Amino acid sequence: MPYFDYWYVILVIPAMILSMIASASVKSTYAKYAKIASRRGMTGSQIAYEILRRAGINEVSIGRVGGQLSDHYSPKEKIIRLSEGVYDGSSVASLGVAAHEAGHVLQYYGNYFPIRLRNSILPVVNFGSSLSMPLVILGLILGVGILIDVGIVLFAVVVSFQVLTHPVEFNASSRALKQLESCGALNSDELPKAKKVLNAAAMTYVASVAVSLAQLLRLILISNNRRR
Repeated sequence: MPYFDYWYVILVIPAMILSMIASASVKSTYAKYAKIASRRGMTGSQIAYEILRRAGINEVSIGRVGGQLSDHYSPKEKIIRLSEGVYDGSSVASLGVAAHEAGHVLQYYGNYFPIRLRNSILPVVNFGSSLSMPLVILGLILGVGILIDVGIVLFAVVVSFQVLTHPVEFNASSRALKQLESCGALNSDELPKAKKVLNAAAMTYVASVAVSLAQLLRLILISNNRRR
């Protein structure tokens, strides 16, 4: 009788559906508030520059990157890369996203502990993300328990990295909203709209962790069943 992975159906598929819903939500929320121009009219690149200037950070540059919602901060290169719609956009959504990335810069220069902790395990995460599943699969095929265990431990490190991403992202959004208010880039009635965009984006991280946790639990249960 062929093997049926019912743990995948019970655990992973529902988490994947949640992840797809979260991804669709952030895209629709961004699209909605990207149509609402901010009253002051600052662009995403301008507000990112202003936040850095006010913090006395002069060595971080601001550039463009292709795609939508592909915005990110590269600490090694010391550059904030903003997508076209955010870089040139003056909507409440554009300002929220740009300020969020500037918030990451403030974390690095403010020696924010969660981001230091996350970066400290990054080499192990890179190693584990490429080897964890091959080791588990090989261990299951060969019936070698130690390979399965090592693979599961490495995958657990990857999940831990994703969990540590939560406070980092939520804190960057909190910093963004405070900066948008203190800079006067958004009025009091515009800030909740930017917050909705950032909250929707944060839910994609929550959903991503849910998928990984479901996968981790699945691997543990499969390993335990194989040993009985």
